[in-house]
Amino acid sequence: MKQKYTLEIVFLVMVIAVSVVGFSSLALGEQPMLNAYHVLHIITSLAWLLLLVTQLVFIRQRRFHLHRTIGTSIFAAGPVLVASLTLLTVHSAAKDAVRGRADNLVVQNVTFAMEVALLVFLAFMMRRNRSVHGALLMCTALMFLAIALFFALISYVPGYLIEGPETFSHFAEAAQASALICSVIGLLFFLKNWRTGWPWLLTTSFFFLNGYLQGTTDAKPLTMLVASIGRVPAFAWSLTIFLALLWVAWKVAPATRIEAGSDQHLTGRRQVTNPLRTDLRRPRTRQEETLGTPLGAVPAEPPAHAPMANTGFARGARACGIEGIKGT
Repeated sequence: MKQKYTLEIVFLVMVIAVSVVGFSSLALGEQPMLNAYHVLHIITSLAWLLLLVTQLVFIRQRRFHLHRTIGTSIFAAGPVLVASLTLLTVHSAAKDAVRGRADNLVVQNVTFAMEVALLVFLAFMMRRNRSVHGALLMCTALMFLAIALFFALISYVPGYLIEGPETFSHFAEAAQASALICSVIGLLFFLKNWRTGWPWLLTTSFFFLNGYLQGTTDAKPLTMLVASIGRVPAFAWSLTIFLALLWVAWKVAPATRIEAGSDQHLTGRRQVTNPLRTDLRRPRTRQEETLGTPLGAVPAEPPAHAPMANTGFARGARACGIEGIKGT
């Protein structure tokens, strides 16, 4: 039997590996820069990626009940993830704002946080469409891959290393290379399932949009604006607002929720009505009225004391001109 989601699981494992390599430079570099904000960001990002892997494994094993149970953790994981991204964005801007200079990564940080939040929100809104829902969640991993690749390039790959002010141009070159690689990956996933793969195209467009904004936005005013929010208010407000958005998304279409006893609840597939069932509440057709039983159903044997002449079979026979059927 063909195993499903092998490519997706391999992709997520690759994203986790690149993330570990990319962010290891914060702790292993010549001037370690790892702080509590980075630790929180690394923990929440890796936890999110591991959650996606776990969900795919449960679907692969057809353990749908565990998949749905763990899936509810998005109410906590999603807001915490977005809040940690917002906190790191404000922290990065605040460090440069106190020195009166622009944060070179402020545009990428702001757009990245907003785009991940949008993907998670859309995934929650589209949770009834399993293919689109899964693609949107996988696209969040593609966003993390872009950031991880960027840091891996400027930390370990010759030609992209940042070794001083004279090599600051490598930031843009590494960002372009990372965006190009991730765009190709996104297009390949889209072609794999193009009918419902529009989230991959959406995410690919983010990379080009971010590059355009990076080149056209004045970073210093944006740095001062982002820094003015404050670290604690940024975390608290983003956590609260995004949690409220997910709650609203949950309440949008409550009538479409799957009932606990249905076949779809157990198997994840839409229940198909059996046309031979006789207990369905629907109007009887003229033919059913004539024959006395629903179309396609096997008529039950009448009790021994019931007159055969009054059965639907006898009436139908007489209508066809068949004689000799008499009551008992």
